[in-house]
Amino acid sequence: MGKHINLPTSGTQCISAYLAEPASKPKGGIVVIQEIFGVNAHVRSVADRFAAAGYTAVAPAFFDRLETGVELDYTDAGMQRGRQLVMELGLDRAVEDVASAAEAIASAGKIGTVGYCWGGTIALLSAIRLGLPSVSYYGARNVPFLGEAPKAPVMFHFGDTDASIPPETVAKHRQMLPQMEVYNYAGAGHAFNRDIDPHHYHEASAKLAWQRTLAFFEKYLDKA
Repeated sequence: MGKHINLPTSGTQCISAYLAEPASKPKGGIVVIQEIFGVNAHVRSVADRFAAAGYTAVAPAFFDRLETGVELDYTDAGMQRGRQLVMELGLDRAVEDVASAAEAIASAGKIGTVGYCWGGTIALLSAIRLGLPSVSYYGARNVPFLGEAPKAPVMFHFGDTDASIPPETVAKHRQMLPQMEVYNYAGAGHAFNRDIDPHHYHEASAKLAWQRTLAFFEKYLDKA
């Protein structure tokens, strides 16, 4: 079970974050970057899983810059509100908050990021701008940034039936970033890792992506 902490921002306010710590000395630290629905039960459970795997995990509540305590439902209304919030927040401030979260857990060792959907693109930007090894799950906003050279390794996960990320977009990741690992998952759609949402969760793909993600962090955080 984790706890809530406060993180400073580039402004005068603080934002909250969910912090989950391992039972023993951490292997490193991971910034868990939310979808558009806020730091909800699913995001907290992801942080808890990384803690159970031996990492200090922190999930910044980016939306606190705009509205405190945002946890949206997986409904059309929740999606619409989430899209409004990420548009208002912008990418730059989110990357700044990742940097603040990484600094907050710096004592854990080397830091990486993992992000989902909107957070998948923030994870990519964290590798490009902050030099943090990052795992990007179904980042639908990645394409404009594929021409920028990441300063750290990135792993990408995509579902084959994701309507928001067509095959040609996935192919562009391989073309533009041939040095990075890009994985496709047959039968999986968008948000296939979201295990509390039966309409999107694809168990086999989520388990395989989790294994690959852990191997990535073991390579770039544990042994760094």
